[in-house]
Amino acid sequence: MEPKLRTVNKATPPYPLNQFPGKFIEKFGAEIVYMQATKETMSLEGNEWEQIFAACVGAKWKPSNVGLDDVILNNCCWGAKTVYSSSKKLEKQKKVRLICGRNSPIYSFGEEDIATNADPNHIGELVLDIWNERVSAVRQIYKFARTVVLVKSKDFSDFLIFETDTIRYDPDLYEFKWNKRDNLEGYEKSTGKHKFTWQPHGSQFTIIEEIPKDRLHLQVKKPSKLDKETVLKSVGYGKEWVYIFDD
Repeated sequence: MEPKLRTVNKATPPYPLNQFPGKFIEKFGAEIVYMQATKETMSLEGNEWEQIFAACVGAKWKPSNVGLDDVILNNCCWGAKTVYSSSKKLEKQKKVRLICGRNSPIYSFGEEDIATNADPNHIGELVLDIWNERVSAVRQIYKFARTVVLVKSKDFSDFLIFETDTIRYDPDLYEFKWNKRDNLEGYEKSTGKHKFTWQPHGSQFTIIEEIPKDRLHLQVKKPSKLDKETVLKSVGYGKEWVYIFDD
């Protein structure tokens, strides 16, 4: 809870967490239908989702190396993630694993080559420190930082959409262990829940997020594919569109 302060105007986000703007669903459906109708093979990856989400909330798409502020609207920024559903019934899915960048203690802290005989809690703290530094850097610029997640069915007809606040994690609240695959796993001390996975080879950092109850569950009707001739006719294509250079 934030403390009361006198003579201070508290900033407010563009909208409350997971209470998407009024036209959001309509715009999202239009983007998906357009992709289904025009793509030879349907796919929906990170950059595409960032652009779709930005269009749906009236924000700017500004790809970032950090990956936490790819979408910007006033005092709020978003990182955008897509994952395939791991459940046969999308509405039953309770959590997702989000790949959140490469956190290398060797690069960032000058640690020597890390093996599974290294102190797991020491390495876990370094991995979280790298994440926390990224979050702090973004929050110096934006009052609000969020992650918006798109969970997609294999056939791209069913979708879950939800937001989480992008936060720092206190290493003291987690216990780290090496697993049988020689990856580092972080668990909440208070609940025993698995929260992080870090892979020494490649330094991939994964955060496990629980899907909130107020997430959106959307089903989008599939359109017929537009054939090539229809598309070319609609844009007025003719042989004069091709220029031959006599070099």
